[in-house]
Amino acid sequence: MGVVTVGVAELKPSVSGRRSLRPSSSARRAVDWPISEVSSDLTVEVGKSTFSLHKFPLVSRSGRILKLLAEPRDPRVMSRINLGNVPGGPEAFELAAKFCYGINVEFTLLNVAMCCCAARYLEMTEEIAERNLLACAEAYLKDYVTPSISSSIAVLHRCESVLPTAEEMNLVSRLVNAIANNACKEQLTSGLSKLDRDFSAKPVGMVAELEKPADWWGKSLAVLSLDLFQRVISAVKSKGLKQDTIAEILIHYANNSLQLVSKQTTPLQTARGSNNSDLEKKQRGIVEAIVSLLPTHSRKSPIPVAFLSSLLKVAVRASASASCRSDLERRMGLQLDEAILENILVPAANSTIYDTDPVCRIFSNFLKLEEEDDQENRLGEESDMFCDFESPGSPRQISILKVSKLLDSYLAEVALDPNLSPAKFTALAEILPDHARVTSDGLYRAVDIFLKVHPNMKDPERYRLCKNIDCQKLSPVACSHAAQNDRLPVQTAVQVLYFEQMRLRNAMNGGPFPNRSVGGSGVPGSGTISPRDNYASVRRENRELKLEVARMRMRLTDLEKDHASMKQELVRPHRASRLIRSFTRRLRKLKVMFRRSTSNASASKGDSDNGSAFRKRRHYSFS
Repeated sequence: MGVVTVGVAELKPSVSGRRSLRPSSSARRAVDWPISEVSSDLTVEVGKSTFSLHKFPLVSRSGRILKLLAEPRDPRVMSRINLGNVPGGPEAFELAAKFCYGINVEFTLLNVAMCCCAARYLEMTEEIAERNLLACAEAYLKDYVTPSISSSIAVLHRCESVLPTAEEMNLVSRLVNAIANNACKEQLTSGLSKLDRDFSAKPVGMVAELEKPADWWGKSLAVLSLDLFQRVISAVKSKGLKQDTIAEILIHYANNSLQLVSKQTTPLQTARGSNNSDLEKKQRGIVEAIVSLLPTHSRKSPIPVAFLSSLLKVAVRASASASCRSDLERRMGLQLDEAILENILVPAANSTIYDTDPVCRIFSNFLKLEEEDDQENRLGEESDMFCDFESPGSPRQISILKVSKLLDSYLAEVALDPNLSPAKFTALAEILPDHARVTSDGLYRAVDIFLKVHPNMKDPERYRLCKNIDCQKLSPVACSHAAQNDRLPVQTAVQVLYFEQMRLRNAMNGGPFPNRSVGGSGVPGSGTISPRDNYASVRRENRELKLEVARMRMRLTDLEKDHASMKQELVRPHRASRLIRSFTRRLRKLKVMFRRSTSNASASKGDSDNGSAFRKRRHYSFS
């Protein structure tokens, strides 16, 4: 498939439904090219090639040659014409001339585009002759090219050599639309087949390999020029192709095209010549085009952060536009918790080793996203009362901790650069809030490296940098090292010794070490709580109170139900209860009578005892 032989022939439908070609008698007699039996009477110049041909076969098929020969000419140049603008050059004209002579022409994916354009230029249309070259080429496109995505991509790639004629005859637009339509059809078909497999009894592992075949059409787009590639991607996006598929196509195209020039980017940092300027221009065009075609960015983007990092490094090296770099930095900020240290090490074009400005903006974009999430959580506080976003195990808190570790690793890496200014390093150290770090060991290590590499720092700069270290979050090993570190300012060393002494005192007394308010000062209680931390703690307490009130309401409801049921049981008359109450009343009467009789007996006995006692006392006193 993909090869069709066409001559001055008669098209007849075959049994299979395809068009078969019956060569004419002149085509069967013509064996050699060019025909040498009759002397030529026309010389055609196409570029640097010259063809000695005959007028009659050419004018019977080509309207342009007929017009050129009909114009009044100098008798000396009557037999010579120049066709220097034939699309496809001498090769395309030779195929057209063979077709005029009745010699078989084989249409393939490699020559059908230039055959179409050459036929258009030479006006080999149906108005001049039936079953002309243009009609045969169009039939081949319709039957063999446009139904297949890969064939359409191959022919579209060949159209690059016959522009702008291919554009004028809408050949490029038709191929682009065919690719987009077939891609969306394939997506729908694969979705339906996947749905059928999900409901079938076959194991999933048997069909897992069918998702992305080795000859996937998305890889074929890498052969297209940047302009045609952009048109294809825009077309498939407008037709509704999935974002994941578009992302895979863009990644493969960028890796393929930038890898071709990346092998030559070694001397780009050292020399500035015309070749490097052209190279930078090519890289800049590719990066800006790829970034403009990226899917709409979101927190769950199909674009890996490693790929975005590669694009950003090329954009910085090639001096891409500010909007392009800003878009890449924003996208990396959305996925910063998925990045590793290598992804944010952006080489600098100046004397420093790494460019810290884009990294600072990336972290700022991440924090801006966190602030937007805070606002959304405040608006939905009532609805999320049972979900604690600030808890240590929440995804949001885990994301912030990952970013803080990433920043500390980055600070330790760039601290080795002797040309990095203290102001830029301090700005990076201050970019994250205090609550983002569980421990300050990583930050202390980076600061210590920077102080060692930059021994001539001024005392105010040294103090401002070390003020970002939370001494209460240092491990015992780090505290021991900091207490003996003479590179630290005196204020920082005093803070370390003070909190270490408090830790030891509380450890000896068996009490916990009191946590200091998060702030910048070194005295306990003098640090101010940041608004973010204060709001987070208030929100946690508010949610805990709400949960406790809800539990008390539920308990109160249960108690009210129990009380109502007990009241109903007491009010309900029972025969046994009446007997018990009458018996209780009789017992109460008997008890009262018994008490009265007992009290009377006690009173009479008491009077007699008192009289005898009086007589005895009287006898005793006067005896």
